Amino acid sequence: MARSCLPYELFQHRGEALYYGLNALSNNLIMVDRKALKNPNGLILGTPGSGKSFSAKREILNVFLVTDDDIIICDPEAEYFPLVHRLEGQVIKISPTSKQYVNPMDLNLDYSDDETPLSLKVDFLLSFCDIVVGSKDGLQPVEKTVIDRCVRLVYRDYLADPHPENMPILEDLYNLLLKQEEKEAHFIATALEIYVTGSLNVFNHRTNVDIDNRIVCYDIKELGKQLKQLGMLVIQDQVWNRVTINRAAGKTTRYYVDEFHLLLKGELASWSVEIWKRFRKWGGVPTGITQNSKDLLASPEIANILENSDFIYMLNQAAGDRQILAKQLNISPHQLSYVTHSGEGEGLLFYGNVILPFIDRFPKDTELYRIMTTRLSEIIPEGGA
Repeated sequence: MARSCLPYELFQHRGEALYYGLNALSNNLIMVDRKALKNPNGLILGTPGSGKSFSAKREILNVFLVTDDDIIICDPEAEYFPLVHRLEGQVIKISPTSKQYVNPMDLNLDYSDDETPLSLKVDFLLSFCDIVVGSKDGLQPVEKTVIDRCVRLVYRDYLADPHPENMPILEDLYNLLLKQEEKEAHFIATALEIYVTGSLNVFNHRTNVDIDNRIVCYDIKELGKQLKQLGMLVIQDQVWNRVTINRAAGKTTRYYVDEFHLLLKGELASWSVEIWKRFRKWGGVPTGITQNSKDLLASPEIANILENSDFIYMLNQAAGDRQILAKQLNISPHQLSYVTHSGEGEGLLFYGNVILPFIDRFPKDTELYRIMTTRLSEIIPEGGA
């Protein structure tokens, strides 16, 4: 990926250009519109304490104020509540003790224009069951076959009469699996049991929250390790539903995923790669936020995420990550110095073929800073002013 650095400026006069700091070389404003890029997919990369989440929140705020785009956040560490609350957005807390539910079986009939909605839903539920079964070798052919059969059967009533009361839940799929003759079907049903009638039945309910708010944040901090994987997968599916609805309305959907490295393992990885491939066509702008750059190059498939991101906001990098990224992104030693032991809010901005060093000094004596910071000593308590 050939990119240039000096002596460029990035100041666009487009109506939806957003602020990304000051050019560290000229001290001029950096104002750009990601949607003007050929591929607006983005990444925010940096070590802990470098300002990753703060930078994401600053962009979210600017998107909210400057554009009409919808904003969806996957929040594994419950860091975004103060900002979303202040913007009168919807926080959906998904946990074993919460009474807010999102149904993994939700089916949007506009799910795709090049495949049937049911086929894509089968793919999603195969991934869901793969995580549930937890086999090192993944689902076996017979297991996939019985899941495919049961998924197509479970949606029969809904497809014939697509009203909300006909939308199946996980228990309907579980019951169908139990009725099959194959022992593999009973094995999958047994693995699902804890998520249906057992202590982890958080995903065995119809959706009961308003997901139509312009800014929606899914808080999954209290999900355990296994449930967190399922939670992130279900959120990805919900986001895809929203993107397809918004495309029909001509609206852009911004999707922010903190702790993005959690989505780069196993079945979650293939879904993340699909989002990076599909979203641009459907008016989606995804942003992954992570401290683990190595995970972006863990396999050729995942490396496509880096290659298909024309916007990278790179903050301070660990030594091992610096060398990997320098090779992958053709970063010169001089450019690399801007992400080597750099301070909070300092780094390199990759915008298309341009690389600019930036500095973002956000005033700390403001209420807005206290809403967005993740420093424990500065955080406003949940629900606070």
